[in-house]
Amino acid sequence: MAARETSLRISTGIAGLDDLLHGGLPPERLYLAQGHPGTGKTTLALQFLFEGARRGERVLFIALSETRDELATVAHSHGWTLEGIEVFELSTAQQNRPGEQNTLFLPSEVELNEITQVLLAEVDRVKPARVVIDSLSELRLLSQSPLRFRRQILALKQHFIGRSCTVLLLDDILSNTEEAQAHTVAHGVIELEQNAPEYGAERRRMRLVKVRGVKFRGGWHDYEIDRGGLRIFPRLVASEHKGDAKHTPFPSGLPGLDKLLGGGIDRGTSMLIMGPAGAGKSSISQQFAAAALDRGERAAIFMFDETVETMMTRSAGIGMNLRGAVEAGRLLVRQIDPAAMAPGEFTNLVRDAVENQHARVVIIDSLNGYLNAMPEERFLTIHMHELLTYLSQKGVLSILVMAQHGLMGRMESPLDVSYLSDSVLLLRYFESQGSIRQAISVMKKRTGAHERTIREFAITPEGLRVGEPLVDFHAVLTGVPTYTGKEMPMLREGDGG
Repeated sequence: MAARETSLRISTGIAGLDDLLHGGLPPERLYLAQGHPGTGKTTLALQFLFEGARRGERVLFIALSETRDELATVAHSHGWTLEGIEVFELSTAQQNRPGEQNTLFLPSEVELNEITQVLLAEVDRVKPARVVIDSLSELRLLSQSPLRFRRQILALKQHFIGRSCTVLLLDDILSNTEEAQAHTVAHGVIELEQNAPEYGAERRRMRLVKVRGVKFRGGWHDYEIDRGGLRIFPRLVASEHKGDAKHTPFPSGLPGLDKLLGGGIDRGTSMLIMGPAGAGKSSISQQFAAAALDRGERAAIFMFDETVETMMTRSAGIGMNLRGAVEAGRLLVRQIDPAAMAPGEFTNLVRDAVENQHARVVIIDSLNGYLNAMPEERFLTIHMHELLTYLSQKGVLSILVMAQHGLMGRMESPLDVSYLSDSVLLLRYFESQGSIRQAISVMKKRTGAHERTIREFAITPEGLRVGEPLVDFHAVLTGVPTYTGKEMPMLREGDGG
């Protein structure tokens, strides 16, 4: 293969894969894509060839395990046709085999040599810039030994040298060392994987095992097969998105809450709102979104626990009319199904909201649902760290909602991410004079001073209310405080701010 500058790339036809490769594949090399059936190898290969055809290149699909009709069915499922792609079937190679009987060599040896010669003759006839061979399993079976299989792959590689051709080999993942024969010969290896969780849709992920002489983003990356091909969601690396965001104040619009927070939360920071079910966590987070909308800014809310319509109805019932902002495109509200969406796809949605829709506050409601979207619990903290760092560098206020187990007294959290957040807002129920009341306090704020008082909090039809500090109560956070004052001050509708 002719020498090329390492900076030269050709697109794979898949935006996410090009991003992992920092622009695409080095041309005129031999690559291997491997995975179990159902991981999308053929779809990936078709996208690779369609991209070449779109650029006016001649492209060739050598089908050793499928017929042209089967390949056309795959293309049709994505809304494509095979127009612009030369397809060569194994049955064509078999028809071109000599008919005389062989008595000196093993039939498989003769068949392998004959098929290889016919395939290479087809390559010389078409003179393609891109070739896909699907799949190496057929050649491996005919080779019958790892040594002969390796020599066959080397022979293919040698044939393409100097022909200005980029080759993509497809192969199944094996449980033995035979797959290493193709690994060592190929210039790059793409591995596709499919996992079936105990509940929900299957999850797919991929990684670049190697690409010689090229810097690429390693690790596992989620992807999905949708109508239109593979959609790869590159793993978020916050260090690649550094910015010079200024941490200016972001008031909530509620005077009492802003006093409690020492003037409000700073942009480019994260706030965790914790508390039992029904205490007002979502309402407070939406108050920050409403405040942003009032200032002419945009916001995004990602909900794991309730439907969009339920959220709209609930917010309207406490004086927040968010429907108009949604219809105007200033507020993005997205319901997330953790059983159907991979973490990488969710991160991609957040990035799109920030970079393309210019959201200045991002709300994740809740981390409990987000946790269910993760394949393994221990990865959530690392995943959240990268996401929060990215949002901070973009100057975005990120608000995380987490429901704690229990209603009064001792509360337990499903996981501890409080140390990742710059601020922590705590909600609690407490009992007083036969009534259930709510309290709010700030447990942490890294970027400035805040009140250390505990204030009463109420949700009314006119909106959220934050009262004066509960100075005459003792042990409010236990849920059963004692009152030492003379008069019982209680929030009423229209009180507070």
